[in-house]
Amino acid sequence: MEHSYLVAALWLFCALTASLISIRVGISVALIEIMVGIVAGNIIHLEITDWVNFLAGFGAVILTFMAGAEIEPRTIKEHFWESMVIGILAFLLPFLVCMAGAYYVFHWDLNASKIAGIALSTTSVAVVYAVMIESGLSSTSLGQAILAACFVNDLGTVLALGLLFTGFTVKLGIFAAILIVVVFISTPLASRIFQKYSGKVSEPEIKLVFLMLAFLAFVAQYGGSEAVLPAYIIGMAMAGFFTQYKETLYKIRAIIFTAFTPFYFIKAGVLVSFHALVTMLGAILIYLLFKTLAKFLGVLPATKFFRYGKRNGIYTTLLMSTGLTFGTISSLYGLTHHYISTAQYSVLVATVILSAIVPTLIAQKFFYPVPDEEIDIISPIGEFKEVVEHVNP
Repeated sequence: MEHSYLVAALWLFCALTASLISIRVGISVALIEIMVGIVAGNIIHLEITDWVNFLAGFGAVILTFMAGAEIEPRTIKEHFWESMVIGILAFLLPFLVCMAGAYYVFHWDLNASKIAGIALSTTSVAVVYAVMIESGLSSTSLGQAILAACFVNDLGTVLALGLLFTGFTVKLGIFAAILIVVVFISTPLASRIFQKYSGKVSEPEIKLVFLMLAFLAFVAQYGGSEAVLPAYIIGMAMAGFFTQYKETLYKIRAIIFTAFTPFYFIKAGVLVSFHALVTMLGAILIYLLFKTLAKFLGVLPATKFFRYGKRNGIYTTLLMSTGLTFGTISSLYGLTHHYISTAQYSVLVATVILSAIVPTLIAQKFFYPVPDEEIDIISPIGEFKEVVEHVNP
């Protein structure tokens, strides 16, 4: 027990240090937590215990749920095509480019190359959402369109992993059926609980949300999927409901950014080995270049088509270039099923984590949207619909 408290104290010290540095330098605390984790993991060998794994995993689940719940239904309708096109291109091109790079440049076998393509095609909803919250962009049209595109991107990753490796089993069908049922009953159930018990000191409505997320995480893993996927879907399904209960979302946000996400982001940094970075730096940088270049080739032209503006377009592309949750999950899947070696796993994880840091730092420092440039996105498709409606009222 004494040892557990010491480990907890060290992790909380790292979390506090990251918060203070973030405030001082004006960089997202999620990125600073990853960097602090890298230093702590390699210098003091910060221990990852079972309870740290749980807090980090559940933190990713709740954070993903919040990202979905923050997207207003109106925004999804208005920017459906932007999110779909950008999300699909942000997945497809990096998947093909990174898979080809692994196969032809580094001569990995076909299965290892597929894992590399999947792991490096991702966009980190967790990182993007954390950045959006801190920068105040989560409530803007641009921010919500980016979050929706992140979901489409990662859904492509999950489907690719299922089609190429895990297959579709009876257990996965059970998970899908349960998820559909929960999607339909979650809002009516929450409405009753919230109306009757909202505002009580014991916060039963927040416990209800955590219960649903924990249950769905279990069912997802039982079905061979990932715990964060149903969290995002439920969040989007309940987004309209939570427009009436913004205060509850603020409370959940305070809880997760204090008690859960520091463990998630610091753990991501702890997984990076200085030795791996030094000995395999060339491969890591080449993979990072493959991923970022492919994202730019796919996303940036799409942002121009949808008239994001130059600054907003580059900002969007850089955030879509981030990776973390599904990237590390896909890499770990490849390692545990012997599709990739330990060295290949180290290269992929280091690349994924660097992709969470480098593009976000560049986006925040050099391409952050400014008031002079309109944040609300103008869609050519939306303009066409308006013209049709005007001609045919």
